[in-house]
Amino acid sequence: MQNLFSYPVTIDDLSANEKKYHIKAADKDLEYLKDVLQVPDVKAFSADISLKLNKKEHRLDVCGKVSAELELQSVISLEYFTKKYETEFSSVYDTKATYKEIKELELDFNDEAPEIIVNGKLDLVDVAIEQLALVMEDNPRQEGEVFSYKSEFDDADTQALNPFSVLSKLKK
Repeated sequence: MQNLFSYPVTIDDLSANEKKYHIKAADKDLEYLKDVLQVPDVKAFSADISLKLNKKEHRLDVCGKVSAELELQSVISLEYFTKKYETEFSSVYDTKATYKEIKELELDFNDEAPEIIVNGKLDLVDVAIEQLALVMEDNPRQEGEVFSYKSEFDDADTQALNPFSVLSKLKK
């Protein structure tokens, strides 16, 4: 699947001033997002992202807000429904670090390792998709839906069909 929905930013082109970007998916981009997010349909997708580069510390602060309207299928009723997502995020990227250097960092348990920038570019669409995917449910269900299960066997039948109950009778 070819990624036609992309917004790459070259890190060397950024200045110390905060730069803001607005990304909105066109109809053809929504099809791509549907495949990436593995949902029945994507009705809308947009993101507002701010970048602030600190060249001395090799640090890129990325923050923003992602909004999306997705069609999902309930794991309980199997009905399709629409759900809106809106999430705010903040990330820190190390503009010079490599995967090996990040792996060797000694971090406290509560510290987050900085993200890595590959080939001097950061794709803002990929950042937005990742943030949306982090807040999506693994098992979507409509609001108010609750899974309930009633066994067709009662406790006596269950005990009688239990293979270990036969073994316990042999022991006696």
